[in-house]
Amino acid sequence: MIPKIVRRGLPLLPLAALAGCNTVVMNPTGDIAKQQADLITISVVLMLLIIVPVMILTVLFAWRYRKNANAKYEPDWDHSTKLELIIWGAPLLIIIVLGLITWVSTHKLDPYRPLERLDEHRPIPASTKPLEVQVVALDWKWLFIYPEQGIASVNQLVTPIDTPVRFKITASTVMNTFYIPTLAGMIYAMPGMETELNAVLNKTGDYRGLSANFSGDGFSHMKFAYKGVTNEEFNTWVQEMKANPAVLDRADYLVLEKPTAKEPVRHYGQVEPALFNRVVNRCVAEGSMCMNQQMHEDEKRNQMAAAIRQQSQGGKSQLAEALEMCVAPINTLMK
Repeated sequence: MIPKIVRRGLPLLPLAALAGCNTVVMNPTGDIAKQQADLITISVVLMLLIIVPVMILTVLFAWRYRKNANAKYEPDWDHSTKLELIIWGAPLLIIIVLGLITWVSTHKLDPYRPLERLDEHRPIPASTKPLEVQVVALDWKWLFIYPEQGIASVNQLVTPIDTPVRFKITASTVMNTFYIPTLAGMIYAMPGMETELNAVLNKTGDYRGLSANFSGDGFSHMKFAYKGVTNEEFNTWVQEMKANPAVLDRADYLVLEKPTAKEPVRHYGQVEPALFNRVVNRCVAEGSMCMNQQMHEDEKRNQMAAAIRQQSQGGKSQLAEALEMCVAPINTLMK
């Protein structure tokens, strides 16, 4: 026989289980993710301003107008101006406020927009240069290229804290989403396209990134380690990476691109220049034409075709004018 006090506490067991969860989305260490968490909190509070009173009034009305209650009987009642103002006015005001906040935040937190601050108390110094990281979503692993440092890593991302980071993101075969919950929101990685994310991390530590878009058999293992370090630690890490003899060139990339799951962390001390641009334009393999070059050639052919059509139309116009000049005297004589 379960004691009565224990039975009453059983519904609280799920809450006890949730107490062990790491709510990183609502407690991030990156300024962009923190602003997004604040937006979620504000939106929920505004919506609860309607939901909670409605739930309370539902119970109150049911109790007040229950059978055999002493409530006033008004069978002909059909309108109340005050009640109508409350029912329609309050939600309308909340929708207006919520829409305004969402509109401002959508533009302010645009992932393509360069950052204006390190956190709510510190603006970005004018001389600060963002760290560029090129991200390639592979099957089923992540490739990170540091073009300015000339290094690359697989399934490991390292960035210094309090330094703006500009991610340029693409994919090799299928669409994925690049997501680091503690840093910023999800950004799509798509083959043949380049997306961008600007973010900053404010606290050192070991975090996790992942793909949040199903992409096949190895999707559940498509995670990577993300480490936030100081500037000194980052410079040391870069030097250690450069000492690695491994080179990531086009041939090595084509091998790396093949689908594999649970890929271990690996590092490259050198990266072939413009490799990321070749990945975006889908021309890593020898002898393949890049998409941007193909589009340029297509545009040139279209322009030439348009010029030929214009000249042809111009030639027809000149011929018509000549015929009119020849026919005009005949028409005059006939008149």
